[in-house]
Amino acid sequence: MKVFVAGATGALGSKLVPRLVAGGHDVVGMTRSERKAGMIQQMGATPAIADGLDAEAVGRAVGEAEPEVIVHELTALSGSLDLRKFEQSFALTNRLRTEGTDHLLAAARAVGAKRFIAQSYAAWTYERTGGPVKTEDDPLDPDPVPATRTTLDAIRYLEAAVTGAEWIEGLVLRYGGFYGPGTSMSLNPEGEHVEMIRKRKFPLVGESSGIWSLIQIDDAAAATAAAVEGGAPGIYNVVDDQPAAAADWLPGLAEAVGAKRPMRVPRWLGRIMAGEAAVTMMTETRGASNAKAKSELGWAPKYPTWRDGFAHGLA
Repeated sequence: MKVFVAGATGALGSKLVPRLVAGGHDVVGMTRSERKAGMIQQMGATPAIADGLDAEAVGRAVGEAEPEVIVHELTALSGSLDLRKFEQSFALTNRLRTEGTDHLLAAARAVGAKRFIAQSYAAWTYERTGGPVKTEDDPLDPDPVPATRTTLDAIRYLEAAVTGAEWIEGLVLRYGGFYGPGTSMSLNPEGEHVEMIRKRKFPLVGESSGIWSLIQIDDAAAATAAAVEGGAPGIYNVVDDQPAAAADWLPGLAEAVGAKRPMRVPRWLGRIMAGEAAVTMMTETRGASNAKAKSELGWAPKYPTWRDGFAHGLA
């Protein structure tokens, strides 16, 4: 199939494109940077240069490619993430989730694309009441902390736009927290969060009972490739088999990278250090179930638990 990947040089896109090429697909990779065109060529794909927020440029790139499938992996999360300034940190990514989604959907409709796959998130977005693990049928957080409200609104917009487009097969993949090469939790090169753990700047907060769902980046790419090739329209959690409390996985990550055990700070100090959003994620979030993705996409993670992934999938 002819597949158009928007965000082809990002952490996930750079893993997805070679996998699609190896699977026999004709891939066009979109990036806004001229200097990254060579990277896309090296992956075996055809580069397309366009800013995801430029409707005309996106329409032209998609029109020239004439894809059957469009994969929307556009984000703007390079560099350090300051959770105390959550809304500012995600402002451009949220525009890509709203305006960028509209531009890609309009281009998809113009060329008669048959399938549209978009990146969403499962790591902190579910309602923070009830059981510890949520399915795709459970609601997203109806009352998020103020710092995350705009970002969650953008996620809701993307999901509704993609799954509500009746003229195309729309799939939304709610990924867990990424780790592995090219992410903030990696060893080669060392990611931002690993560096913070080594410097003991990533503490446990309170009881750290918030449940996280993680996914190794190659496993996320494999699930996305499976969604390109099959699966009914709808929403899928792309996470590993073992949601875990921050009190478990964070010390596990520290051990895996040879760092000291994270310090523990009270919630009030966590608010001062990292803001309310970070404290909520460490103490109140719910995990996600991958049962639907495994059943309907025919996918299973190579690293079924974060313990496996931290031992073998960070570098």
